[in-house]
Amino acid sequence: MASTETESGTVPGKNVRDAKGVKGVKDVKGVKDADDLAGLEAGLDALDSVQTGRPPLRQVLVQKVLPPITAVALVLAVWQLLVLAEVAPAYKLPAPSAVWGEVRQAWLQGTLLEAIWTSVSRGLLGFLAALAIGTPLGLLVARVRVVRAAIGPILSGLQSLPSVAWVPAAVVWLGLEPSVMYTVILLGAVPSIANGLVSGIDQVPPLFLRAGRTLGATGLKGTWHIVMPAALPGYVAGLKQGWAFSWRSLMAAEIIAKAPDIGSGLGQMLEAGRTNSSMPQVFLAIFLILIVGIAIDLLIFSPLERWVLRSRGLLVKS
Repeated sequence: MASTETESGTVPGKNVRDAKGVKGVKDVKGVKDADDLAGLEAGLDALDSVQTGRPPLRQVLVQKVLPPITAVALVLAVWQLLVLAEVAPAYKLPAPSAVWGEVRQAWLQGTLLEAIWTSVSRGLLGFLAALAIGTPLGLLVARVRVVRAAIGPILSGLQSLPSVAWVPAAVVWLGLEPSVMYTVILLGAVPSIANGLVSGIDQVPPLFLRAGRTLGATGLKGTWHIVMPAALPGYVAGLKQGWAFSWRSLMAAEIIAKAPDIGSGLGQMLEAGRTNSSMPQVFLAIFLILIVGIAIDLLIFSPLERWVLRSRGLLVKS
């Protein structure tokens, strides 16, 4: 009887089967690795093929213009229904037609554009001044520990303080002058801008700073080329909040501080409507304040945010 085992104690047929099994496993593993590699390449190709250009005009109108217009139409419809239902007297809840009549009257008198331009110019100038002060202040607080320990809590406290609280003090200090408006704007916006920049710098990965120092980007070079670009998202958020505080501070100052030399803005229009018990004028002033705030956000800060996101690969389409 022939032995089926070799001198080493192994079965030749079994060795062949085992060799085939190992080869089959290697083949399956190779196919799987090839499939994974092909999937990875396909994913990279898909990322490269994403269209980063601007979407068609029709798509923009449908996705971005139509929804807010629809919302405004719904608000006007509900408003008109409430007027028809007489849920409140006419002197408390005027009809949309009455507010539109106030718009026409202000346009014919030339006070509409004057009030808008007065407030917008004050707000933008005050915001630019706050930007020039808040940015270096934020850098100083973020980079110098002693300054942060001394000024950081004060900035946080000033940011939480209502802007209207500064108006009486500013009137006493400066009198009924246009400088009152800018002082209140600065006191309201500078803490927000500085704190936004501090928050953005605190979130910069330390690896970026070490890499910058290795490449020789220290001091002002490191701040300009490493710190500020890395802190840009938090800084932009601080700018948006700073503008919101600027606009609200300005409206509070215009409502309280009234004088012929100061000029007439949207806040004065709102206060004049209250004084004259003219609810159409009050509603008109409120709508204009809201529209200006939305317009500034859409024209300035929204494109800035999209640029920041796009530069980091976080936004595909504009």
